Order: sequence, then C-alpha cells, then structure tokens
Amino acid sequence: MIKVIGIDPGLAGTGIGVIQGSHTKILGYSFGTIATEAEDPIHFRLHEIYSKTLEFLCEQKPDYVIIEDIYSLEKFPGSGIMLGKVSGVLMLAAYKAGLNMEEIPVREVKKIISGNGSADKYQMERAIRNQLNHDQPIRPFHASDALGLALTGYYRYRNTQ
Repeated sequence: MIKVIGIDPGLAGTGIGVIQGSHTKILGYSFGTIATEAEDPIHFRLHEIYSKTLEFLCEQKPDYVIIEDIYSLEKFPGSGIMLGKVSGVLMLAAYKAGLNMEEIPVREVKKIISGNGSADKYQMERAIRNQLNHDQPIRPFHASDALGLALTGYYRYRNTQ
C-alpha cells in the first residue's frame, strides 16, 4: 500500500489531496484546503499554513509528498514571490515531518493527468474526477490541483512499494 499527499500552494487556500492504493488500484482518496484570512498579516497566514500542514502530515504519515513546483509569470512577479514563500513553509513542514518530498512542475502534472500540458483548470478537474470515478465537481480548484499532484506522485511511485 502506498499513500501520496499532493499539495497545491496558495496563500488564500492551499489545496491538499490524498491518494492511497496498491499497484494499479486506487483504494481511497480525500481532499480539502487550508484557508487563511486575507485581513491577517502574512507571517500569521504562513504560520497557519505551516502548522496545519505539519500536523496533517504527521497524522497521515504518507510515503511521499508532492508539492507543485512554483513558477513566476513575468506579468505578476509579486504573486510568484508570495507563492514561493508558501511553498517554502510547505517544504519545511514535509522536512520536519521526516517525509520524502518532491516538487513537480504543473505542466508535467497536466500532461500525465490529462494528456495535455496546457490543460486548463476545468479540463484537469474533469480528468481527475474521471480517474477517481468521482461523480461531483471537485472544488475548490486548489483541492482538485492537489489531487492531480497526488495522482501524479502515485503513478510515479506505485511500483516502488
């Protein structure tokens, strides 16, 4: 049995997705988000994300943690810097929990999950839903993206167990 947790960094909402399975069969999954309040100071929000993620990772004890590799758009450099801060506290949480962690670029996840490295959020959500036989939309998109990361990690590492 292998358990992979995918994490989609976001300051307002960090997505968390969990995939459990054995070889080619997915036996269970769950998803959610860690939300922070916009009126709170940045350092407080980062601490909330860090502490809740660390607690969750210590409870779940996954085999792998996959975090979306952050990139910055030239048009919005401030967003890339902020996501880098969130990503940093997520990597620290995985390290403090003593877990194997890897960053995977979003284009790679899109290609593996949907077959299209340029898929939009709606295409990705439908592809993830189809692979999991989940009959309702997976919202928010941060949670769907996190499940995509977890699925990618699961497909990549399922044969190592």
